[in-house]
Amino acid sequence: MKHIFILLILVVFSMFAFGETIELSHRAKINVVTCGPGQGELYEAFGHSAYHVFDPANGIDYIYNYGVFDFDQPNFYLNFARGYLNYKLDRQEYSMFVEYYIYFNRSVVEQELNLNKEEKQKLFEFLENNFKPENQYYYYDYFYDNCATRIRDALSSALDDRVSYYEGYVNDTKTIRELTDDHLKYQPWGDLGIDICLGLPMDKVATPFMYMFLPDYIYKAFEKATIKEKDGVEKPLVLNTYEIFNARPQEIEVAFFTPLKTFWLVFLLFLLVFVIEWKKNLYFRWVDIIWFSVLGLLGLFLLLLWFGTNHLAAAGNLNLLWAWPLYLLGLFYLIKKQERKLYIFYRYHGFLALLVVVMWFFIPQDMHTAFFPLALVSLLRSYRIQNHFKNAA
Repeated sequence: MKHIFILLILVVFSMFAFGETIELSHRAKINVVTCGPGQGELYEAFGHSAYHVFDPANGIDYIYNYGVFDFDQPNFYLNFARGYLNYKLDRQEYSMFVEYYIYFNRSVVEQELNLNKEEKQKLFEFLENNFKPENQYYYYDYFYDNCATRIRDALSSALDDRVSYYEGYVNDTKTIRELTDDHLKYQPWGDLGIDICLGLPMDKVATPFMYMFLPDYIYKAFEKATIKEKDGVEKPLVLNTYEIFNARPQEIEVAFFTPLKTFWLVFLLFLLVFVIEWKKNLYFRWVDIIWFSVLGLLGLFLLLLWFGTNHLAAAGNLNLLWAWPLYLLGLFYLIKKQERKLYIFYRYHGFLALLVVVMWFFIPQDMHTAFFPLALVSLLRSYRIQNHFKNAA
């Protein structure tokens, strides 16, 4: 009984000790880590941000990483499509984190924050509180709540918004789409996917504060930022900058068949079909069934992204002008061979296709250039249908 009693006391003591907040020593440092881009996966192209808390007196050498997600979480792909994907804050060993980025030849730079002991303690406690199971998950948003913005917002929350960012740290004016495009030069198909799925909100001109959805702009903003002391005196936010690893130069190959080349080839193929039809007085109905099925289903998908998900950036998608869901109605007329309705339907939609082509560069959404030849295909096929069925009018 005596031994059991002692054991119970030790267990209770350890529980209290485990739950007790660690007080950082005067040797503690908190750094913002910025990792360079990679080209293995689409999300790697934007780089990464994290916090590094180092305190040798307490045996702490942790990375606080807001960019962790779990492929095994229930309904992963459905939640991703609907905009309800859970990301979380994870705490990792610093050495393992850095070794990963060095292995994949991605640069690592740290900015030591110019915080006093009390400020470091507040930020550390904020991160520890976020790391609790009940707090560590959050709904990920591409541009407004991600691994980079969480770095900025954690600091502001912990330090009562005493951090000021110098707006002149950016010397250009870009939209969110343009900022995204800058990081996807070697990911042309990924860039295409983003441009087709996301609409007008992407073409909003970003403020310097909004630039910080990207890790490299977190680095640049923090470099020029200041923090206000309690006496009102402002000091630089960053005390020191350390280059942990400088990525080795490497040649990155881009696939020969970029979206632009591929879709112009598609147009040329349809043009060849059109010439054959015209010269031999033929009409290949199956060509239009396939083409307008693809466009109609794509348009339906874009509508679902707009109205059926939580992706704010998917709203107002003007790609619907050329990927028109009502093409599915025309598909019904094609299958049923309702000639008069086909003529009327494609005469109207042929005019709309012509209008889209003529006004392409005046559309308020920055349309991906690879979609232009697809709009031409729709114009070409609409003309062929109405010309073939004109006698049924």
